[in-house]
Amino acid sequence: MQMSRRALLFGVACAGGVGVAALFNTNLFYALITEDVAGAQLTAPQAHAAAVEGKITLIDIRRPDEWARTGSGEGAHRVDLRRDDFADALLTLTDGNKDAPIALICARGVRSARVANQLAKAGFTRIIDVPEGMMGSAAGPGWLKRGLPVVKEG
Repeated sequence: MQMSRRALLFGVACAGGVGVAALFNTNLFYALITEDVAGAQLTAPQAHAAAVEGKITLIDIRRPDEWARTGSGEGAHRVDLRRDDFADALLTLTDGNKDAPIALICARGVRSARVANQLAKAGFTRIIDVPEGMMGSAAGPGWLKRGLPVVKEG
């Protein structure tokens, strides 16, 4: 019984710590729950420059309601990660080339890290994460706070 009580107290302490991190430092909270990405990473300004120069295919993987609220980064294609044909949509954008450089951006880098790892397992070889996302994270202030251009329509 003593061990169960300790385990319970440990769980409560961990949950409380994450709750405090979420309350007082959103970036710390997202850093705790974000996966590591085996591939390359770009800052938001680097992703913007590479996308508008045609060096990468930048994909905003957020939901349509998120696009409507903030717009998407200039140069980004909007592909909701919840689509059943998500990987096929990426292949369409890259003319079927799984070796084309594809950069993923979401709100705070959590979803983009997960999707980057999933796409790497699916055979995509040049997946790039933009871990600071649109809203900012432990990786950086984010696309919006950096004042990078956004596209509201479409």
